[in-house]
Amino acid sequence: AALPGPAPADWVQAPLEPAVRAVLVGFDEHFSYAKLCQALRYLLRGGPECLLVGTNRDHRLPLEGGAGIPGTGCLVKAVETAAQREAFIVGKPNRFMFDCVAGEFPVDPARTIMVGDRLDTDILMGNDCGLTTLLTLTGVTALDEVRGHQDSGCPARHSLVPDYYVDSIADLLPALGE
Repeated sequence: AALPGPAPADWVQAPLEPAVRAVLVGFDEHFSYAKLCQALRYLLRGGPECLLVGTNRDHRLPLEGGAGIPGTGCLVKAVETAAQREAFIVGKPNRFMFDCVAGEFPVDPARTIMVGDRLDTDILMGNDCGLTTLLTLTGVTALDEVRGHQDSGCPARHSLVPDYYVDSIADLLPALGE
């Protein structure tokens, strides 16, 4: 959405859809100042009854060779800052997503493994949901970081420690019978 005029007074005059009752912030490579303005306007119009929902708080998405791009958490933080309120996060590490799946399917946590490359999302959610956790070292986490959490005396940091780790998800292929 483009801004509807050259000045801020024009931006707040654009019509809003009357049925909107929530603002959802997810990955959007076309995130813009205009979208931020529109999100804020919906949240201000709806007040606390208008939900602010974020998909996740990943601050960076890793790319090959150590490169990275800003993650959805940056967009969520921008809307939270403008609205001066916190989003309800439906993705990892919030257990909301797991509870939805477990409500629809017969999931046995004792026979379920959470595989991921982030301690603060994948592993934390798996541990909080009583799952076995497996860290792949192909993302943003290094083994030294795991050891730091493991050796700390802090229970919150211990919740970031996986049960197992592999260098690459490809290391699991022999166990799966390829």
